[in-house]
Amino acid sequence: MEHALRALVPKIRPDLDDRFQVHAFDGVGDMLQKLPARLRGYAGWLPADWRIVIVRDEDRRKCEPLKAEIENIARRAGLVPKPRSGKAAFQVLTRIAVEELEAWLLGDVSALASTYVGVPASLGSQKSFRNVDAIRGGTWEALERVLQQAGHFLGGLPKVQVAREVAATMDPDRNTSKSFQVFRDGLRAL
Repeated sequence: MEHALRALVPKIRPDLDDRFQVHAFDGVGDMLQKLPARLRGYAGWLPADWRIVIVRDEDRRKCEPLKAEIENIARRAGLVPKPRSGKAAFQVLTRIAVEELEAWLLGDVSALASTYVGVPASLGSQKSFRNVDAIRGGTWEALERVLQQAGHFLGGLPKVQVAREVAATMDPDRNTSKSFQVFRDGLRAL
């Protein structure tokens, strides 16, 4: 996620350029353990015009409870999460990658096909890839199968490398992943 965000945020919000930072955790467990203290620290000095965006994988869990859990951590830290509706001021935007980051990568077939020769440009029209957020059996596994069928990474999917390479060629406006679109639109609305 870290490497994808470093490539994607400037494409979504060119005005942020180098004015954003990505703080990665070592998985969801590490994030949930460290996030309360980190947010309490931010609450003590966060400038009024700064925002915190928290992104995590859904990992086959229900999206709403995951988002609520993170928003509750933010509230307990003294920060205001983005309300479900309305234009009220907030400091924390929470977004969930459904099912995981690889759905976002599969959501831009043009980027995937231009990055990895042999990936069919028609992939997005195939029934199982029309809704990349609903791929059964895991999106990273599906991405690995697609890339291996194209002759890449026969020894296993190097997730960081693939995230970095595909995100570098992604166009945020053509991505078909609904969870990516919600992330993109949320970032633009900050």
